[in-house]
Amino acid sequence: MNVLVFNGALDRRPASTAERISNYLKELLNAQDVHVDIFNIAESGIPLFDMQLTKIPNAVELMNLRFAHADAHIWLTPLYHGSMTGVMKNCLDWLECSSKAPKPYLAGKRVGLICWADGVQAMQGINGMDVVAKSLRAWTLPYSVPIQKKDLFESDGYVTAPYAERFNLLVRILLEGPDGATK
Repeated sequence: MNVLVFNGALDRRPASTAERISNYLKELLNAQDVHVDIFNIAESGIPLFDMQLTKIPNAVELMNLRFAHADAHIWLTPLYHGSMTGVMKNCLDWLECSSKAPKPYLAGKRVGLICWADGVQAMQGINGMDVVAKSLRAWTLPYSVPIQKKDLFESDGYVTAPYAERFNLLVRILLEGPDGATK
């Protein structure tokens, strides 16, 4: 199985929240013999969405291939003004290029959602991602992980036990489905 971890943050620091969550998820998934592709927006070179271009940018074509190749996705973003980051939404808009494909957009793919905030509003970001994922014909998991950032990491930098449990459950549901049946 191939899982794409879609990092919707622009933060390029190696110890950023997005980087740490992405790496934690990669470890969890690799332990299940799952191939993980981490798509970092900050490194992608995705331009502003513009369907009037005469040629689709190479970075967009590559992104569409990576998104299509994955059997399932996990999307993660910090909360920005009540939703996902603008650059994340911009990338998702570029999936319009797949509209004529035999399986357009994200048809039938399972998508797990994670959002963090300094306060308690992370669910707003998850709601925003959920709407977009469903518009792209994906199946969002019935379980998501809204995070209050101050509670995410121990003082030594490790993920706290409550969030480790939540990430484990998200991965299990992503791989097995809500009823425990493998995909």
